[in-house]
Amino acid sequence: MPHILIIEDDTDINNSTAAYLQKQGCVCTQAFSGTEGRRLWLEGGADLLLVDRMLPGLSGDELIAQIRQASRIPVIVLSAKDGLSDKVELLSLGADDYLTKPFQLEELWARVQVQLRHADAAPAGELLRFRDWELNMDEMTLTAAGRPVGLTAHEFKIIELLTRRPKRVFTKQQIYEAVWQEAYAVEDKTITVHISNIRAKLRASGTDSYIQTVWGIGFKLSEG
Repeated sequence: MPHILIIEDDTDINNSTAAYLQKQGCVCTQAFSGTEGRRLWLEGGADLLLVDRMLPGLSGDELIAQIRQASRIPVIVLSAKDGLSDKVELLSLGADDYLTKPFQLEELWARVQVQLRHADAAPAGELLRFRDWELNMDEMTLTAAGRPVGLTAHEFKIIELLTRRPKRVFTKQQIYEAVWQEAYAVEDKTITVHISNIRAKLRASGTDSYIQTVWGIGFKLSEG
């Protein structure tokens, strides 16, 4: 049974979401502030987090930033804002998905299932290697030139996609639809933001140049 940690200060939304997910067979733990949510997350056991962006004590943005320093647990943000810049900002923080309020519980459940499938999809013990990179598919971790690199789930999946086909040039649309498994919006800057974040995280290992921009097309891996 999936264990979902719901961090939402609106009592009605928190309770109705928990009741619905429990009917779907989930175990739910509820928190009503960012501080309480962080404590419960640190206690462990959760498979996925639902995080409201506007929280008392510790904001959703601050909470996600702290979580992403130590974990790639799937995080779905519940946000009252639906602009493109808000979406890009949330994904840059490390959120795996977001849902705009008010939302339908059926759609929330569908998105939860997608994230749980992603987390369980990697074959046990599989290792992928490219030059000085080593991807552990069981643990969803990347080691670059001997250094561990903290990636979000989407960042890891982008690296995985490129590593499995190192000679192929992927368009932004192909990357987005493969990783997010939904239709790509032409003006969406999500992939550009994610690639920039990945390169920044790889800089300390000296492997940020492995991801090559193919101008006018997309991205591929550089073989040297």
